[in-house]
Amino acid sequence: MSGAASDQPLLPPGPRQAAFVFIFITILLDMLALGLILPVLPKLIENFVGNDTANAAKIYGVFATAWAVMQFLCSPVIGVLSDRFGRRPVVLLSNLGLALDYVLMALAPSLAWLLIGRIISGMTSASIATSYAYVADITPPAQRAAVFGKVGAAFGAGFVLGPAVGGLLGEIDLRLPFWVAAGLSFANTLYGFLILPESLPKERRSPFQWRRANPVGALALLRTRAELAGLAVVNFIAQLAHVALPSVYVLYAGYRYEWSAFAIGLSLAFVGFCSIVTQWFVIGPVVARFGERKAMMIGFTMGALGFFIIGLAPTGLLSLLCIPPLSLWGISNPAIQGLMTRLVPPDQQGQLQGAINSVNSIAQLAGPFLFTLTFAYFIGAAAPWTMPGAPFLLAGALLLLSIAIGARVVARMPQA
Repeated sequence: MSGAASDQPLLPPGPRQAAFVFIFITILLDMLALGLILPVLPKLIENFVGNDTANAAKIYGVFATAWAVMQFLCSPVIGVLSDRFGRRPVVLLSNLGLALDYVLMALAPSLAWLLIGRIISGMTSASIATSYAYVADITPPAQRAAVFGKVGAAFGAGFVLGPAVGGLLGEIDLRLPFWVAAGLSFANTLYGFLILPESLPKERRSPFQWRRANPVGALALLRTRAELAGLAVVNFIAQLAHVALPSVYVLYAGYRYEWSAFAIGLSLAFVGFCSIVTQWFVIGPVVARFGERKAMMIGFTMGALGFFIIGLAPTGLLSLLCIPPLSLWGISNPAIQGLMTRLVPPDQQGQLQGAINSVNSIAQLAGPFLFTLTFAYFIGAAAPWTMPGAPFLLAGALLLLSIAIGARVVARMPQA
């Protein structure tokens, strides 16, 4: 990366800055709306099944799986549609679809209707891939990793604020968070309709083809270049490791450290805050100083260190030392995204982001089973020794594998 490129502002004033602000707000509101319903959806399901918690947990698992499957199936379709018709109409229609979906869930008279709502939510939330393609359109390649990091801060902020606000609203009425989420999505649609410019000129668009839009065809794009395939594998392993945290952290902290729900919530809020700081303030300077390749390796190294700390920490207080390195792990994902966007032409950025989102969905489907079963085995009677931190040690080992594969991949890539 040249010195001149790194000295430029991430997004110069004018239309690009306004477009980035909209995409940032779009993702923030999407994640805030999604976070609003997280604390109340399981309770709503429980109400439908007569307060049978065990049965509600199974049904909630089905809902989560359905959502991830729709992400896997629909992300490539939406990405290719944005390559054909432009980013603006896809983002706006997805926002409108989310708003209508939240209304449907707010009014759902039965579990079947609630499940339909989650399926539609999985379809429309797949537009996140289009938002990333939009950022790639309006950002020079050398600056994409830093801007992707700022977009990632919207994810963190939405998931920190959303559950907290959703929990408070749920105390008033379990369906109120759905109505608020619908209002946010409607406002997002109107805001975009009035302000959002198109980022993909007609001359840079590609025709819609089903062989590119289905998940198998989308993943085929990742095999068109050895470096792209290698980075896709690295990204999948890293995303799989990431699932360890949402899968077993709550159970682990309660089992090993006997933390209360309030203490666990505070620790998660601190994790979210540190992640936002990393995404907004740290990624840009690190990428400017070291480049995307080294930034990716630094992020993986910090993530592995964080997992080993939490997996081995004998006390809850010492386990908090994992938070800074795990937050710095956030450097790696924008760096990988930046590297991958360099390897495909402008008219395939939507397809690329759809393929990446599908890969992430596969990790989200496989990860919970891998880490919860690992946790259950190593605290059970059949284990050769008791090791409740085994899921996090496994996640750390996966990140070490990412480092090994990533080093070989980037060594074959031409210098930017």
